Amino acid sequence: MKKITRNIKYMCLLAATITLSSCSSDDDGTSNQEQPKSALVAGEANFSKYVAVGASFSAGFTDNALFIAAQQNSFPNMLSQKFALVGGGAFTLPLMNDNIGGLLFNGALDPNGGFKPRLFFNGAGPEVLPDTPTTEATTNLNGSFNNFGIPGLKSFHLGVAGYGMANPYFGRMASSPGATVLGDAMAQGPTFFTLSEIGGNDVLSYAISGGSGVDQTGNYNPATYGGNDITDPVVFASAFNAAVDALTSNGAKGVVANVPYIATLAHFTTVPYNPLDPTDPNFGPQIPTLNNVFGALNPIFNAVDPTRAIVFSTTEASPVVIKDESLADISAIITAQLNASPTFPAFVAQFGLPPAAAPVVAALLGQTYGQSRQATEADLFVLPSSNIIGKVNQAYAGFLVSQGLPAAVAGQFSVEGVTLPLEDKWVLIPSEQLAIKTATDAYNSTITSTAGTKGLALVDFKGILEQASTTGYSSGNYIYTTALVRGGLVSLDGIHLTARGYAIMANEMMKAIDATYGSNFEASGNLLDSGTFPTNYPKAFR
Repeated sequence: MKKITRNIKYMCLLAATITLSSCSSDDDGTSNQEQPKSALVAGEANFSKYVAVGASFSAGFTDNALFIAAQQNSFPNMLSQKFALVGGGAFTLPLMNDNIGGLLFNGALDPNGGFKPRLFFNGAGPEVLPDTPTTEATTNLNGSFNNFGIPGLKSFHLGVAGYGMANPYFGRMASSPGATVLGDAMAQGPTFFTLSEIGGNDVLSYAISGGSGVDQTGNYNPATYGGNDITDPVVFASAFNAAVDALTSNGAKGVVANVPYIATLAHFTTVPYNPLDPTDPNFGPQIPTLNNVFGALNPIFNAVDPTRAIVFSTTEASPVVIKDESLADISAIITAQLNASPTFPAFVAQFGLPPAAAPVVAALLGQTYGQSRQATEADLFVLPSSNIIGKVNQAYAGFLVSQGLPAAVAGQFSVEGVTLPLEDKWVLIPSEQLAIKTATDAYNSTITSTAGTKGLALVDFKGILEQASTTGYSSGNYIYTTALVRGGLVSLDGIHLTARGYAIMANEMMKAIDATYGSNFEASGNLLDSGTFPTNYPKAFR
């Protein structure tokens, strides 16, 4: 069995990207906005001091990074420009140093490999910009700001004293080392606020770790602060209500947004469950040998649970093999049955191993496949799994060599998703997806109830993304979807929005303000034309 080097390609077209981007006025994220049709009025809202509180979306995070153009194309900054037409004051952003993205720590890159530059589209898929960040994380900006969109912020982080020492995105703008996000926001004396995506990171960090608690994005992941467990809905409710109570304490009005079902985003829907193509010259010729190997295990699987049987098709794309921790561990059963089989020593011999190696191989097969199965359509794979499926896991191959297997054999049994089940960190199984949905529903119940009690405008962000992921969301001359690259709504990291996506958020917030406070952003023609904003930023853009 030869080394299988199958690697999943991003399903996107350069032509589609060019088409989606063609209406941008220029590459730096500026836009030509519609002229109002009639006089704009604020209604009951007072926009003189607008403060945005939120996480990555509020910050403008896109393409797995924060950078100047992205911040300028954040939905709070877009809103502030419209609010300025009816008495809104200055809106100050904690700007990064460049359009590269990423952070330095005392002049050095993050030793853990995070906080990398932004992604760009290389014609086939997303790629990290080959530059060094210039924004120093340890330098405090010493200013007064209006946008408290903090990448990585979870609900309970809002009131944590000294949170800036854990999260450099807040640390570089915090008023003091012991400051809280909510305290600094309130110090601005807001007359109007947006409170958005609170609760998103509370489930996102769990989701992007495949429900395993291990962050495997390979790039900076802004949802990992405070661990990867799903936030208890009771804790969320307490934190969210405390934030709303504080923000409205001086009579300020505002808009809140609910939390989408994040599993509908491209980060979880791009990598197919069945990417193993029999026409692939690196995989197809290996299918008979693979089926022979699993032929020794399938009788055991069929006796315990037929859904665990592993068979690769010679005519259709086959699912990857995964480890499902919700399955009963039958490692001991596999090992015992193989050791009891009179034909197993001959099976081992076909790999050039002596009969005496049979017990060792039986134990290794039991350990490897005790909770394995082939994936189904119900499983979701995190975007970074595309980089490892079909590749040899060198660490595991090294382990097999240490157990006495020749290097060639060790490599054959270490192919990710084929002979080595994908670990839990790469996949969201149905039970993990249900845990995310259950928590999201609880968060949204709190958000809806609180908005109603406080008389706040409410944006159904969940509904917008659901529509985009199914029939598509229509805005201007475009229909946006959540597909990676070609959908126009979700940026290259598969989670955060494009500038067009943020323009859509701004529009939905203005519509909600109109409905709740009697303004007329929509009727006066002051909604944004999402098509005039970029979907991505070119490699050369600095």
